[in-house]
Amino acid sequence: MIWTVATDYGPIVVREQIEPDDEPGILELFAACDDWFEAVTGGPSGHGDVQGLFYSLPEGRSFEDKRLFTVRDGDKIVGLVDAVLGHPHRNAVAVGQFLVAPSHRGRGLGTAVASVLVGEARAAGLEEVTATAHDAWPAGQAFLRALGFAIGPVTEPAGNRATTSGEPAVRRATLSLGA
Repeated sequence: MIWTVATDYGPIVVREQIEPDDEPGILELFAACDDWFEAVTGGPSGHGDVQGLFYSLPEGRSFEDKRLFTVRDGDKIVGLVDAVLGHPHRNAVAVGQFLVAPSHRGRGLGTAVASVLVGEARAAGLEEVTATAHDAWPAGQAFLRALGFAIGPVTEPAGNRATTSGEPAVRRATLSLGA
């Protein structure tokens, strides 16, 4: 699916599923977002992080459950959303990464994209959206709270992603999509 979202930057395109040709643009986005990677993983992004988008799945979920969205300003990838359907339960979707390039932060782009995707989740009959909220990224927690998410207590990381001993605490943020 493809959505065009009105923002302060002009129309932004959100496209579901990434293509092999997107890898250079995603690597560029990851490099631009090294502030986030450093804060939540303790190290910079790398080529393995792109491949990890495909393979990092919670227990019991399959590749068919994975949804990857790129956010584009013209031809430039300025954001990425990683989500898994059916986690942590059948009627939920879990968001693992929600990246916005520093060049596009702070002017409503993330909120506009999140609103479209939450609307799609609600229309699909999902009941809940969960997201990863890192203590080391307070701006992300503030963003989630502004969207109406409740930030829960510290939890163990889910999925099969390799973690390091220095990674900061993670919390689950939850948004009810009740009717």
